[in-house]
Amino acid sequence: MDEVAAAAGVSRATVSRVINNAPTVEAKIRERVQRAISATGYVVNSAARTLVTRRTGSVALVISEPEQREYDSSFLNRIFTDPFFGRITAGAQSALRPHDVHLVILPTDSSDHHQVVRYLRQGHVDGVLLISSHDEDPLPEQVHALGIPAVMSARPAAAIPASFVHTDQRLGARLAAEHLIRRGCTRLATVSGPLDMPAGQERLDGFRSFLQRRGLADVPCVEGDFTRAGGEDAARRLLAEHPGVDGLFVANDLMAEGAMLVLHDLGRRVPDDVAVIGFDDSSAALACRPPLTTVRQPVEEMAAEMAELLLAHIADPDRLPRSVSFQPTLVIRGSA
Repeated sequence: MDEVAAAAGVSRATVSRVINNAPTVEAKIRERVQRAISATGYVVNSAARTLVTRRTGSVALVISEPEQREYDSSFLNRIFTDPFFGRITAGAQSALRPHDVHLVILPTDSSDHHQVVRYLRQGHVDGVLLISSHDEDPLPEQVHALGIPAVMSARPAAAIPASFVHTDQRLGARLAAEHLIRRGCTRLATVSGPLDMPAGQERLDGFRSFLQRRGLADVPCVEGDFTRAGGEDAARRLLAEHPGVDGLFVANDLMAEGAMLVLHDLGRRVPDDVAVIGFDDSSAALACRPPLTTVRQPVEEMAAEMAELLLAHIADPDRLPRSVSFQPTLVIRGSA
């Protein structure tokens, strides 16, 4: 910093203010210091800054899943190939990058929660974005007990004061049901998500509740696992028992892609013989043939909002928790 100050012809304190983006530095002086930084090759000592500020400049994206499901060849493979998690990462980074805050991705299942808790307790990050999808997951309470700033991806099942974002899952499923009815479908069925997950429960409830009010009380359902292979298996079992289905709601796009492969194998045309609607509006929806009609939840925007909330909590640890709700929309393409 002394070398930068000498090169720029300013004090060491002025260099420090420029590096820390203080608003009190004149534009011309800031530019002169930045040129001197480039010329001298100066790089901030992150370890030293952490000692002074008590900040690491990093936050953790913790993706908490149960022990791997029957159709998963690998837990990590599921995490890093599922478009949903890629969209979360992209959305969070879009909000963190302008603040020069880095994202540390920590996938975890129930077998190694203790390792994640230990990592967080050691102070490696300033806060946590927690993606937890199961009511019985102990990790939200464990993270809260650490006293580290955290924001959840959905309303926490436990009674803990935490900020969170959420989508109206039941409304999204209702949009799918309404569209299938408008298309004239009369023999509807669904491949649900895992019913130990709130998203799986709420999407199934929203779909069935709307149809029940329309006089369709007995809607066949086979539970899936939110993977493409699981969607194939569930759709094959569903169509073996109910071959006359003409409208199918599948609780996420990856499973819908698998279901459409099964329909193709059975010689059922989409949408002429069976209309299909997915959920998420992920890249998998565009990979389907025909392209998948789906319920969009704005995952990138939700993740960015999580990151903004977390930055606010890091800056002000006494800030009160708040929730932000996002509304789903129906994206109509070729499958329904």
